[in-house]
This record gives sequence, C-alpha cells and structure tokens, in this order.
Amino acid sequence: MMAQYLALREEAGDALLFYRMGDFFELFFEDARTAAAVLDIALTTRGEHGGAPIPMCGVPVHSAEGYLARLIKAGCRVAIAEQVETPGEAKERAKREGTPSSKALVGRAIVRLVTAGTLTEEALLEPRRANMLAALAELRGAIGVAAVDVSTGAMVLEECTPENLGAVLARLAPSEVVVPEDWAPKDLGVPEDAILRPRTGFASDAGVARLCAVHGVATLDAFGTFTRAMLGAAGGLIAYLDHVGRGSLPLLLPPVARSSAGTMAMDAATRGSLEILESAQGGRAGSLIGAVDRCVTGAGSRLLAEDLSAPLLDTAMIEARLALVQFWRDRPIERASLRDALRSIPDLGRALGRVVAGRGSPRDLGQLRDGLTEAARLHHWLAGAPDAPALLVDVVGKLTGHGALTDGLARALVPSPPTERGSGGFIADGYDASLDELRGASGDARRAIAAMEARYREETGINSLKIRHNGVLGYFIEVSARHADRLMAADSGFTHRQTMKDAVRFNSLTLHAEATRIAEAGGHALACEEAHFETLVAAVVDAREIIAQTAAALARLDVGAGNAERAGEADWCRPQVLDEACLEITAGRHPVVEAALARTGERFVANDCALAPDNRLWLIGGPNMGGKSTFLRQNALIVLLAQAGCFVPASTARIGLVDRLFSRVGAADNLARGRSTFMVEMVETAAILAQATPRSFVILDEVGRGTSTYDGLALAWAVAEAVHSQIACRCLFATHYHELARLAETCEALSLHHVRAREWQGDLVLLHELAKGPADRSYGLAVARLAGVPANVVARAKAVLTKLEATREATGGIAAGLGDLPLFANLRDPEPTPPAGPEHQLAEALKAADLDALTPREALDLLYEWKRALPR
Repeated sequence: MMAQYLALREEAGDALLFYRMGDFFELFFEDARTAAAVLDIALTTRGEHGGAPIPMCGVPVHSAEGYLARLIKAGCRVAIAEQVETPGEAKERAKREGTPSSKALVGRAIVRLVTAGTLTEEALLEPRRANMLAALAELRGAIGVAAVDVSTGAMVLEECTPENLGAVLARLAPSEVVVPEDWAPKDLGVPEDAILRPRTGFASDAGVARLCAVHGVATLDAFGTFTRAMLGAAGGLIAYLDHVGRGSLPLLLPPVARSSAGTMAMDAATRGSLEILESAQGGRAGSLIGAVDRCVTGAGSRLLAEDLSAPLLDTAMIEARLALVQFWRDRPIERASLRDALRSIPDLGRALGRVVAGRGSPRDLGQLRDGLTEAARLHHWLAGAPDAPALLVDVVGKLTGHGALTDGLARALVPSPPTERGSGGFIADGYDASLDELRGASGDARRAIAAMEARYREETGINSLKIRHNGVLGYFIEVSARHADRLMAADSGFTHRQTMKDAVRFNSLTLHAEATRIAEAGGHALACEEAHFETLVAAVVDAREIIAQTAAALARLDVGAGNAERAGEADWCRPQVLDEACLEITAGRHPVVEAALARTGERFVANDCALAPDNRLWLIGGPNMGGKSTFLRQNALIVLLAQAGCFVPASTARIGLVDRLFSRVGAADNLARGRSTFMVEMVETAAILAQATPRSFVILDEVGRGTSTYDGLALAWAVAEAVHSQIACRCLFATHYHELARLAETCEALSLHHVRAREWQGDLVLLHELAKGPADRSYGLAVARLAGVPANVVARAKAVLTKLEATREATGGIAAGLGDLPLFANLRDPEPTPPAGPEHQLAEALKAADLDALTPREALDLLYEWKRALPR
C-alpha cells in the first residue's frame, strides 16, 4: 500500500495527496503535518517507513468538501486519489496477473487536482463572487490573457501591453494565474505564486487546436477575431485545465474577445484605494459593491461586480444599461414581483458548470429544471412589455427555448432530487415501467422479510427475534444470547454466523433467497437510475450554450432591477454620460459613507463638483477630518458607477467619458517589496504621470506628505503643474501646502477650493462643506485636540507653531524664492499677510472673549494664560 501511495505522492507534485482508504481520505508524512496544522485535526502515526513512524491524519469522505475549502483558502493545492476499482475487480485482476487474491490491492489513481482557480463545488465557492483562472502568454512584446470562471464556463480573451498587464490582472482578480515555465516579463503585477507550466502548451497553434476541439468546430471564425497572443494564452489555459482535471475538462463556453480599449483602465492601487469590491479591512462590508448591491441572486451579484470592475467606454452600451435601470425604477410594483421571482431561481450557471464537469448531482438537474421553467414563465410575463428598452427585449428573448429539456427533466425527476445519486430514489415513479417493476420487486421482498420475521417469531417462540441488515453481513437473524441455543440445533433450519456480547446472529436458506432477490432488484434499480441520469446529463450538455445564455440573461435582469432598487432607496439620479471633457455633479454623495451615516441617524453633507476644460484642476485645502478625501473619492466613484451603467448618488450628473481613472489617496508601506510609505506614494504618482491622458480623471490626496516639508512642497508643486499643463486632464488635488495656492496665478485652468471649518468656544466644528477660495489655515492643532492629544502637548505645539510662523514671516515664507527658479519663474510674490506675532494673537483673543460671561475666577485664569503666551 505504501508503495502505491509513494508513487501517487510523486505524481501529485506540490499538492497535498488525499489518498482514499474506505470511507476516509488519508494523508501521510509531510502532507499529514501540513493538513493537521491547517485543519486543526489530530496527527497520529501508522506503521513505519525507513525505521520511523509514519505521520498520518485523515478526513471523512462525506465531509471532505469542508476540509478542502479550508485547505484551498490557506493556499494549498490538493490531489484526490480515488479507488478506481472494486475489491472484486482487484481480485480478478490479481488472478489474471498470477498474484494471490489475498494480496490484491485496490487500484487507485489521481482523478483530479483541486486548486483555487478550478473549483466548481457549491460548498467551496462564494455565491456572490466570481472565481477566475487566468493564463498569460507573451508574444512579440504583447501579452495575451485568457480568463475563465470555471464554475460557469464564461471565457474571455484579451491582449494588452506589458505596462497594462497589472491593471488587467487587477480587474480580473484571478484566484490563480498560469504562465509558461520560462516566463520572462518581471514585476508586471503577476503574483509570485503563479503556476508554471510547460512552454509547449502556450503555442498559438495549440490554442487554436484546443479551442476547436472543445467546441467541436473546424475554425474559430464564428467566435470572433483573436490575436496570436490571445490564442497562446487560451492554449495554456486549456492545457492546465486538462492537467488538473486528469483529462476531464469543465464547462467552457465559446471565447469572447475583449478589447482593453472598450473599458475604463484602473490600476491595482486605484482599485484598492477606492475599495470597489473589497474594503481595506477585507470583505464586502465597507466596499462600493457592499453599498450598491441589491441583487437577489448570486449570479446577479457576480455580474454587478464585473460591471463595476470594468466600466464601459461606449456611450451606447452605457445608455442601454441605464435605460434598463430606468425602466424598473419607474415600475416599483412590477420590480418587486420580478425580484420575488428571481429570488426563487437557483444559480443556473454554476449548476450547469457542475453537470458539464462531471460533478453534477440529481439536485443540480432539479435546479436546472426549476430555473429554466421559471425563466420561461418570466419570458411569458415580460415579452411585449410596453416601452421596453432594447436591452430588456434582448434579455427576455434569451429566457426561452428549453421546452423539450424542461419537460424531460420534469417527467424524469422527483420534485426534490437528492444531492447524492448512489442510493437512487431520484427518478420519478411512472417515468420508466421497468424501473417501477424493479422497485416493486424490491419492495415486495422487504415486505416478505417482515412477514418472515413474524413467522420465525411464531415458530421459535422467541418474541425478541429480529431480522436486521448491515453493510458487511447483509440480512441476518438476531436473537439474544439466552435464546441462541434454540437455533443452534442441527435441525433448526438456522445457520450460525456471528456471536456478539449480548446477541447471536444466524442465517437461513429462505432469508438468503429473499436477500439475494432484494439485492438483485435493488442493484438493477440503481443501475437503471444511473443510466437515466447519464441520459439526462447528456441532454443538458448538448444544450449547455443556450442554458448559459439564459443564466446570463437572468443575471442581467437581476442587476437592472437591483440597481433600480438601490436608486429608489436614496433617490439616486440617472447620469448623462457624454463624449466631452466635463464633470458636473450637483449634490454628490459618497455611497459607502452615506450608508454608514444613515445607520447612525446622521446626514451626509452633499457637495457639488464642476470640472470643465477651462477649470479642470481643483486645488482643495482645509483641515484633516474635514471631508477632502471623501469628496475626492465620491466623485471618482460617481464616475465609475455612471460608466458601469448604474444610477449615481447625486441630484444631477453630467459626466464626460473617462478613459483612465487614477486614485492616489492614502498609502501604506510595502515591506515585502522593500518600499516605504513615501516610496509607494511616489511609485503610484509616477504611474499617473506616465499613463494619464487628457480624457483621464485623477484624484490626488496629500502628494509629498511623506518626506521633508521642502521636498514635499516641491514635489506637490511640480506634480500639480504637470497634471495641469502637460497631461491637461480633470483632477481633484487635496493638499495642506497652502503655498500651492500661488499656482492659481500662473495655471489658468486651476481654481482654489477648501472644506469649511470653524472654531467655536475653543472647539473645532467641521462643516464638511466645499467652498471656493483657499483655506485660511489647517486647524491641525484643533484636530489633534479632538483626537485626544494631551493638553500640555497641544499647548507646547501651539507655542512652537507661533515661533515657526514668525520665522516664516520674517523670511518671506516657505515658498520664498521659488520665483527665482526657472520652473517657477513666472510666479509673483503673494500679497503680504497680516502680522501673526503673540501680541497680535492676544489682541484677537481679547476681541473674541465674552467678558460679561466670565466669572472672576475664569477671568483671572484667562489673564494667566495670556501672560504665559507672551515671550519672556
């Protein structure tokens, strides 16, 4: 047995080996140590190898999926070694080979590799999240990308430049990436744990051959036009799926060519800072999709995530999606009925994926039957709806065409089929007369055994006599030990089989005959049901493409109705998406922050944004916690939602198409790659300066804050000038460097804005309102006091600030002399600022003091405070 195990262990490579032994999957050696640590199960030993005990652990076969899910989540890959013959077949094989049958070992083989990107089991997948597998191929400087969601079979091919590969992978967010073993392009966003496969599998001609073989065609012309790099990536992808499936491929739908020019580009840093599909803390809570998603099906949520990950650049397609949302937004009663109907429909795409992959169950067939039947009902209801938009007409047309299949499944299956088919019972009575006869024979035999039990009790006088059954002995007669002697007599007609502690078991010729009849009838019935199951599966496989179209249509209906539901909840508006450089948003809100405030009963303060060719760069100042970052992000998210075909959280919105969205908001160090916080900030800023175009939208927050004041100011100044004059794109730039306000004198398309705040009786009041003009101050000390910094530290900081400001006034300020530099030669000195010495501050404090409200003690304390503030 260990020789067989070690051979399979070598074949499994870097995967853990689940070795089937009876009702358990066993793991040995290092696999056992790894699995026991991840799964928190007992690690034992069994036998010896090389003179040392063999570490071992195991999991039950019936609950293996739960353990597999934990191993996959921990980053492990698992090879499943199943028994591929019965003990009887093993003995026959041993006899043919001349080996004693007592030493016949049941044959085992690795039937599948379970990896993060190739999961199809319902228990291993998140219902609302796609599970993508991607393969890459490089050809003459172009990168081909092939991606598939194995659970549904949706396959996309695209080509990009090496520089854009990181953005493509960030959009796809694949669970696994497969590359050739000699993959050359480095540091392009490819994960370090990418799967390396032989280069021969990534040849473009091999890709053509594999795609043609999968879809049974002689040419790919009907599917679209694909580049050689795309085809090479497709070949590598299918070769990998063939490898992990051990020759059994999952559902693969016809490939769709995707152009990178058709969707808005966003790099990984932008997606992370905007928290589109996952919050900074991980998970959907606090993310954009968590605030927007009102879909009632898992397929709808997955499609919405795809929409948000790849906003469109085609105004006609955007308007088609918006029209569908508007249709359901205007019909709340019909929308509620549609959502109730969709809520009851199973996940057709994933059920189809399991069936085609050979891992389907009778329950999956029942889900397809029920889902397709409900889709046909929706078609009957929605066909010919008045004023239906074009997208709805197209979607409704794909909900029908399964009449023969659903009729066959309805007649063949019981109303609630089981998840396992080994025990039968899923084919309905009346579907097959011969199966009914076999079931009848089996049922008659069981009734005959019950009658036999009653007769034996009467003949022997043993009222406690029972006829039982187990998997080892089959049917047997059981009596208590004190009655066993009556059946031990030679002429009793009973044969002793087994003695237990408190009972003795017997057999009889009559019981043996009935048991044989039951076994034969039951076995024939199971074989008959299995044959029917294979026939039904074949019918589903033949109709896989049209079923997949119906599943996609149901998902699009769910997304449209869900977006309409979300728009109705908070009165979101339909945006106008135009092919011009504008961004005009009235009363815009941040969808995630607004939802969080609503839970506490607070109101979100809406703000306007108006960017145009002659006013495309807003420089925004104001205190921390004042809402600058929220304002930046909310406008980026409104642009993203609009181009994804969703309504937006605003009163009105006119949005010019954005080809690339960049967000440099917040940063953290990346110690694993040797990058400090400031280095990460500069890398992201460099990417914006290198890749942004005049049609891009950029949000920048506190550029230059991670280094010295002078270095930071210089960098922020230069970046603002480059965005304004070289890239000339729409940009929101938040900063605490007040000196940047001087840029308004030379940058004609730059305007100054700030978030409002007030100090009232020593407390800082943040108004979260955006106003025109530069910020008067940063209120940093007031924010520190709000945060709970000790009063003595704040007081000391105030004294230091007073001296620094006096020094700055004496030297002309931190930006003094910038006009002497060629880069800033056109700048003029700003207007002189009023004195800010301690005497001036005391005079202002005296003016602000309400003397009539002070008690004598408070007045004395105030005098002491003023005296301490004076220089000694």
